[in-house]
Amino acid sequence: MSIQELYQLYKQHPVITTDSRNCPEDSIFFALKGASFDGNKFAAQALADGCAYAVIDNMEYMVDGDERYIFVDDTLKTFKLLAREHRRQFNIPVIGITGTNGKTTTKELLAAVLSEKFNVMATEGNFNNDVGVPKTLFRLNEKHEVAIIEMGASHPGDIKTLAETAEPTCGLITNVGMAHLQGFGSLKGVIKTKSELYRYLSSREESTVFINADNEMLLEVLPDNVWVTPYSANEKNAEDCIIGKVVSCSPFLSMKWHKPLNELADNGEEMMWYHIDTKLIGKYNIDNLLAAIAVGVNFGVEPEKICHALANYEPKNNRSQLTVTERNKLIVDAYNANPTSMLAALDNFEQMEVENKMAIIGQMNELGNSSDEEHRRIVNRIRQMKLTNVWLVGEAYEPIKCHYRKFKNVEEVKNALTENPPHDSFILIKGSNGMKLYELPELL
Repeated sequence: MSIQELYQLYKQHPVITTDSRNCPEDSIFFALKGASFDGNKFAAQALADGCAYAVIDNMEYMVDGDERYIFVDDTLKTFKLLAREHRRQFNIPVIGITGTNGKTTTKELLAAVLSEKFNVMATEGNFNNDVGVPKTLFRLNEKHEVAIIEMGASHPGDIKTLAETAEPTCGLITNVGMAHLQGFGSLKGVIKTKSELYRYLSSREESTVFINADNEMLLEVLPDNVWVTPYSANEKNAEDCIIGKVVSCSPFLSMKWHKPLNELADNGEEMMWYHIDTKLIGKYNIDNLLAAIAVGVNFGVEPEKICHALANYEPKNNRSQLTVTERNKLIVDAYNANPTSMLAALDNFEQMEVENKMAIIGQMNELGNSSDEEHRRIVNRIRQMKLTNVWLVGEAYEPIKCHYRKFKNVEEVKNALTENPPHDSFILIKGSNGMKLYELPELL
């Protein structure tokens, strides 16, 4: 069965499931495989529970004469090709987003800005891998005018595969930094993988790249044959770039921005600063905000509506959230952590003019052979900040000599907080998701 033939079948049964525990009537079950499961084993049960068809790639589970089984060479590859075929039914802008840090926040900011003018479909949650991206594409329908697809990566080639599935018409790399080194091997590997999005866009006609003109690493890998919409926090780039400046950050980020001076001159417009008081913590979010502004301007969203969208956006999912409890104020950034984002969070925390600072810093996972070096670098940075109340969580901090309190895991931290909870403190909570520091706010 060709992908086009399978797509005709999908049009008759336009619900896809990959979970045999959730089989809507007349849906199509794709028997995907994972590290600890084989969906082929559950194909018969999926059909019994209401699925119209089951797509499998193991002949052992075929039933002779039962036309509800569709055999393919590779279920995951077929799943992605079918999602691509569905995406090709929509002649709309598709924005691909990747990057080491900030891609989910940037995706949400883009969606907020573009929703001021368009019906937008955007990645939900962290559905940004080789299963999540196809699932996102299957959500596209005739009402959507723009799609925003987040793309994550932990190994070389991941972004290339996701781009070939989603076929973005424009793209954005937030930044590149030290993350997933266990899979990439080095920062050079990270850059090469993230820039696969640029290389894909350069193969298309009339594709657009939104780029941070302050990021030398991204500029070095930018292809020549793409349209470029640059943004910058450096006034020296005012002629060509959308310019933004941090006004204050205590604790929420306030900023101002203006259009490129060349564009204003061409249109006979006066230079005007637009001011935004955001609900975001961290001066590092200026780049994420500018990316959203650049995309909004490119798609013709009025500046006032851009400002309205960004001022009303509230971060969720433990990303740069300010949480106020009865006893303390918390900066909760416990969804993920790597050396680049950790240093940015510490730099921002150092500059905040607040009293009684405390930091609960979790281990950074997936750093491979660089783990010990990077954790020592973080501890040295904390020493420079002269913080007196610091808790380090995770076995990676055990061999590092310092006077800070150490905990093996979040359970030990919870016990300490139960016995002696802090009061009247401004607390930074930052660590990899696997450290489960997101469980701490209810005790603070």
